[in-house]
Amino acid sequence: MTALGKLFRTTTFKLTLVYLTVFGLFAAFLLGYFALNTRRLITEQITDTVNAEITGLSEQYRQGGIRRLVIVVDARARRPGSSLYLVTTFAGEALAGNVTALPPGTLDNPGWTETVYKRLDEADAADHPEHHALVRVFQLPGGFRLLVGRDLDERERLYNIVLSAGRWSIAIVIVLGLAGGLFV
Repeated sequence: MTALGKLFRTTTFKLTLVYLTVFGLFAAFLLGYFALNTRRLITEQITDTVNAEITGLSEQYRQGGIRRLVIVVDARARRPGSSLYLVTTFAGEALAGNVTALPPGTLDNPGWTETVYKRLDEADAADHPEHHALVRVFQLPGGFRLLVGRDLDERERLYNIVLSAGRWSIAIVIVLGLAGGLFV
C-alpha cells in the first residue's frame, strides 16, 4: 500500500474531508444568500426610485394635464442616467421620452414589468444590445400612456460581482481546507 493510500484511509483525512465539505457548503449557501438578498435590495431601491419619480410626475400631470406632463417628461428624458420615460398617444406614437423600442404589448398592460428596450440615443446603431429595465406603465385619460422605469444593468453588474467573489471564496476555502488537512 502506498503512502497516499494510507493517508486516504486515516481518520484524520476523513474528518478533514467532512469538515471541508461542510464548511464549503456553508460558505456557498452564505454567499448565495448574500447574492440573492443583494439583488432583492437593489430591486427594492429601484422600485422606490421609480415610485418617487411617479409621484412627481403625477403631481405635474394633476397641475397641468398631459401638456405639462409631456414637457416634464421631455426634460427628464434628456438628463443622463438610468431613468426611463415614455409618454405615448392612444395609438402608441411617442410624444416624449428616451425609450425608442419596446416589445409589443408592453404599453398595453398597466403595472410593473421587467422588459427589454432600446434607448432613443441608441436607436440608429444596430450594434447596441437591448437593455433590461424594470418599468411601470400607466393608462392616462384620453388613451395616453406613461412609462416610467430604471435600467437594470447596474443590478446585474453588482450581482455578477458578488457571484464572482463567491466563486473565488469557495475556491480559496477548498484550497485552504486541503492545505490544512495535509498538516493535521
